[in-house]
Amino acid sequence: MKLKTLALIATLACSAVHAQTVEVKDAWARTSVQGQKATGAFMKITAKDGAKLVSASSPVAGVTEVHEMKMDGDVMKMRAVPGGLDLPAGKTVELKPGGFHVMLMDLKTALPKDTTVPLTLVFKDAKGVESKMELTVPVAAMAPGAKMDGKPAMNHGKH
Repeated sequence: MKLKTLALIATLACSAVHAQTVEVKDAWARTSVQGQKATGAFMKITAKDGAKLVSASSPVAGVTEVHEMKMDGDVMKMRAVPGGLDLPAGKTVELKPGGFHVMLMDLKTALPKDTTVPLTLVFKDAKGVESKMELTVPVAAMAPGAKMDGKPAMNHGKH
């Protein structure tokens, strides 16, 4: 099977994944090149009854953390989210570039386009009960189906 076919199957499999009362849609990880030590994974998460995304892991990374990027004055800062990311009941929380995301650090290998990455998410519900969700996330230069100004987005990853 070709890599593109595998990536398409993985994309379809990841289009909507459920773990008890949590749904994950449109998951993807950004490509990386040999020697690059970090990249991000992005998705939309909806918790029916409210929960927290407390941790993540992947065999492709030595360290995997839930992160936030935000402006602090004129400086963009990134940091781990202490205590986990709140997922309010019934509201979709988007993990996206420039905002909340799953940070894959100390990468063990490059993540080329049209491959997939295993990713485990750990959630905690309002009662403190943990649940795990296993995903197979497609790797892409940008969100699958993303468009700029109504046109398919160009890959500027090599600039």
